[in-house]
Amino acid sequence: MDESAEELSENLAEPLLYPRHGMPELVVTDEGLAAVIKELQSGNGPIAIDAERASGYKYSQRAYLIQIFRRGGGLHLIDPITANSRELWAKLSETFADEEWIIHASTQDLPCLNELGLYPKILFDTELGARIAGCPRVGLGPLTEALLNYSLAKEHSAVDWSKRPLSPDWLIYAALDVDILVDLRDEVHALLTEKNKLSWANEDFAQILANHSPGVEKAPKKDPWRRTSGMHKVRDRRTLAIIKALWEARDQYGERIDVAPGRIFNDEALVAAAVAKPTTLDAVRKLLTRRSRIQNPPLTDWFQAIRTAVELPVDQLPELRTPSTSLPPPKLWKDRNPLGYARLTHARAAVIARAQELEIPVENLISPDALRKLVWHNPPAASDSELQAYASSTLLAASARPWQAKQVAGLLVEALKATEPLAVPEPAEPAEQAEPEQADL
Repeated sequence: MDESAEELSENLAEPLLYPRHGMPELVVTDEGLAAVIKELQSGNGPIAIDAERASGYKYSQRAYLIQIFRRGGGLHLIDPITANSRELWAKLSETFADEEWIIHASTQDLPCLNELGLYPKILFDTELGARIAGCPRVGLGPLTEALLNYSLAKEHSAVDWSKRPLSPDWLIYAALDVDILVDLRDEVHALLTEKNKLSWANEDFAQILANHSPGVEKAPKKDPWRRTSGMHKVRDRRTLAIIKALWEARDQYGERIDVAPGRIFNDEALVAAAVAKPTTLDAVRKLLTRRSRIQNPPLTDWFQAIRTAVELPVDQLPELRTPSTSLPPPKLWKDRNPLGYARLTHARAAVIARAQELEIPVENLISPDALRKLVWHNPPAASDSELQAYASSTLLAASARPWQAKQVAGLLVEALKATEPLAVPEPAEPAEQAEPEQADL
């Protein structure tokens, strides 16, 4: 569909202003939650579920509203802050353990659902499924327009869901997100089936669930303070030490009062304070509270953090660059690993061509990280079939799904034998993104 046809389709979409399955009362008690479970049991088919968080407002990523819909089982809005029985949430999870759970962009919502005790065992992610199916726009609104011919208003997508009472308009917005989700799942499922990609999507869904199963914890990111915006301007270790101290003080305070760190003071103010190295409490106040969203900030603690960093012995200052166990960025490969660079250019070209043929985003065909791990090292001297097996096993060891390895391993045999690079422009290095990885190859 060209751009003008897509715009026409959007203009013809019917605005969905009220849930088709009726607007429920907000459930705010454990008794109400028990009744929801009973009503859902009277329905049939998959469970559509969504969660609203207060990202950008709160430090935690807890859910402040849960929306659930099941055909024949009703549409429900539940306040998990007041309807907070761990036993009942666990019962909901166990009662529907054998049913498919439909979530749009599940990696965003699963952590807060897990926190409540909700652990799906069968998943259908409409966003990821649409990517694999080849849909050009996979946000909930655009996808609903394209596949269901409804337009959804999204003006409340970034509100502070921790506020009480919740606005009636907000609740309608939230209800609509699950009101259409089962129908949307059916359309995406049909596309995947038609294109013989359903098994691929199911492998990806299973991997997501494995990553969010009970007892699985993500390893904490190393030196998260190094991701402070504006760090590229820092040229000395003392300033770096102050940034680290302030970042950690802000993070600890944000966690304690459950406020997003950026609302305490932003990264621009943090870096400015580190560069200025203020020597008085009043100077700290002027630098760090100019755009703060909090009252009575702990200025003394922040001032002490700065002074401690200023007085650190040189041998305790953080290094400007930390040794990395990961591969260098591709733009450095040409000099550091010419043969690896040659293999990478050929591998990228082969994978991009295959992705276009399959009508699937390149990053969903194979992750950039898995591809780089394969081509960085010199492959064994082997026959083509042995090289294909080597490529497949290496990709699988790098967390590629079996369907991905099957689709690209054979394509990469010639790339693994390459000794001269293709003449292609270097792609820009992508920003780090949440799983599933969406970086460019």
